[in-house]
Amino acid sequence: MARPGHGRSRSSSKEDEDEEGEDPLDALISRTGCVGQHRALQECMAQRQDWRHCQPQVRAFGECMAQRQRRP
Repeated sequence: MARPGHGRSRSSSKEDEDEEGEDPLDALISRTGCVGQHRALQECMAQRQDWRHCQPQVRAFGECMAQRQRRP
């Protein structure tokens, strides 16, 4: 009988190294070209601890991502 779970075999050591490297979300954001806006938002959130105080950064990041989605 097969073991319960997701069915994926253990990853190789190279894949483990990649996973310990750059965060996949950070890599995805880097490819959008909106990394500057994302960093500004993260810094604001770290300082203010409340997204409501970071609305300019939230809007800038959202607008950048929206422009990225509109591009073919």
